[in-house]
Amino acid sequence: MLDDADRRILRQLQADPGLSTSDLADRCRLSLGVCTRRLARMSEAGLIRGSEAIIDWAALGYAVEVSLRFTLDKTQPRAFDEFLEAARAVPEVLEIQTFLGRVDVRLSVIARDMADYQAIYRNRILTLPHIADIEPLMHITRVKSDEALPV
Repeated sequence: MLDDADRRILRQLQADPGLSTSDLADRCRLSLGVCTRRLARMSEAGLIRGSEAIIDWAALGYAVEVSLRFTLDKTQPRAFDEFLEAARAVPEVLEIQTFLGRVDVRLSVIARDMADYQAIYRNRILTLPHIADIEPLMHITRVKSDEALPV
């Protein structure tokens, strides 16, 4: 489905999503028209979902990240839906993942410091519905965080 030119475009976009289409075409050794058509085709096919600004939350004063693993009370038929809906409403939740297995849901939560985290935990996290168990994991360092695909 992807040829060499498409892969060049995707690699360049991943490396620098702010490139203008003209600069992207130059870097990929394509004409502007060809590059534009290929971008449109890949966007329409859902390969390129958009571009976004990635903000460094630590630079904004958030110094704590905690991964919380939840086991939900699955005796309640809407436990997952109600928990996920409530978790989405917590502004400090950066990521929500669901799993099959002992752990049902993982939330990645940020806070300015430990006092802020404690307030978030008590006032927002513990009020989420259908919690059977919580296991907090304090992040120490991020070894790798890369959304770029090997194209």
